[in-house]
Amino acid sequence: MKIKLIWDWPTRAFHWLLVASLSGQYITAEVMDNAMQWHFYLGYFTIGLLIFRLIWGFTGPLYARFAQFLVGPGKIKAYVAGRKAARRANAGHNAVGGWSVIIMLTLLIAQAVSGLFMSDEIFWDGPFYHLVDASVQSYASWVHHTFFDVILAVVALHITAVLFYVLIKKQPLINAMIHGKKATDAPPIDSSHSGRALFICAVIAVVIYWIISNAPTW
Repeated sequence: MKIKLIWDWPTRAFHWLLVASLSGQYITAEVMDNAMQWHFYLGYFTIGLLIFRLIWGFTGPLYARFAQFLVGPGKIKAYVAGRKAARRANAGHNAVGGWSVIIMLTLLIAQAVSGLFMSDEIFWDGPFYHLVDASVQSYASWVHHTFFDVILAVVALHITAVLFYVLIKKQPLINAMIHGKKATDAPPIDSSHSGRALFICAVIAVVIYWIISNAPTW
């Protein structure tokens, strides 16, 4: 096996920026006082990250694409059963890890979107809080607080799995998500598509800023 570039820098940047953003949101909501403004700002940033990852899952390099790592029940069963051929085929996310990405993205999208319809009941309201009735506001609040606990559990499971692969199976997953390279027989990516990634980010930033800044305040 040779050391090859598998993870493009936009995918790696998304991963670590999401870690930083979620950490910041936890701190501003649970640790710091009077930091709800920054909690909202980080929430908008997280929405931008999630939109980027969804788009990148269809337009990015090979191993960033959903079609590459989302597999059916048969391949998942083969991977869990430990068949060598099934395990050798995974240069990017493995059969189980691929679906864990989708679960995490779904939870985070629900968490982020629900925050747009919430209020801290003191000073800060989500940009769409006043566009919905009390029942929707209440449901959004329930989703936001309930999914928060679920996300913490999923994150803990993710960290545990990574540590298992790093410490027990001696696979340097953390290093790979820093420099993007892995020892593999699979083909490397041909390009990180930097221009495409930066263009997508710029469009997302403009659209989110326009939507948030023009949201009704009544």
